[in-house]
Amino acid sequence: MNQGTRDDVLGRLAEAVGSVTAAHPTRVAVDGAPAAGKTTLADELAVVLRGQGRDVIRATIDDFLFPRAQRYPRGEFSAEGCYFDTHDYEALNRVLLDPLGPDGDRRFQHAVYDRAADAALSPPVTTASADAVLVFDGVFLMRPELIDRWDLRVFVSTELEKTVDRAVIRERQVSSRAEVERRWRERYIPSQQLYFAMVRPTDHADIIVHNDEPQRPVWETRTH
Repeated sequence: MNQGTRDDVLGRLAEAVGSVTAAHPTRVAVDGAPAAGKTTLADELAVVLRGQGRDVIRATIDDFLFPRAQRYPRGEFSAEGCYFDTHDYEALNRVLLDPLGPDGDRRFQHAVYDRAADAALSPPVTTASADAVLVFDGVFLMRPELIDRWDLRVFVSTELEKTVDRAVIRERQVSSRAEVERRWRERYIPSQQLYFAMVRPTDHADIIVHNDEPQRPVWETRTH
């Protein structure tokens, strides 16, 4: 394991992206629990890569949700519902990951859903350059529907109890502490435990970033 500054881990991640050799855009997964810090890390990595002259496509699993009416057949606080009923993996593969893959035409859409409006989206189709980098963050990215679509797999690991505290701070303008804690303890944390039991996502990661202290992260590189 290595420990260093935020810039150190971002440099290591950018180096790993640069080491990927492919005739198509590099597809990078940044996986982790809700409030683990994966979105922030993915945003910062995108800035570093753009600074190196890379064409970066930034996208997130939150733009590939099913409409709200479809997401909760097992109940709003169901961990199984969170894992099985929330995300449209078929659409994600069809409009983004496969077009950027080895047999794709690089014509992609970065989203299919507007969470704020709870409505379907159909943004313009864009053509990626062959050396573009997709930096994609989200939960459950190592599951079987997606695992073979990534060229680099990063897992952001944070003690699950810490994610509750972070979520309370992050959502204090829109939700009470009690509401956030219930959502995390009944839905999000058990769904991560289910994910780990079923998939063992860290076994598939190329790099694990231990993000309990974001300014002093620890990281490890795995070989497969």
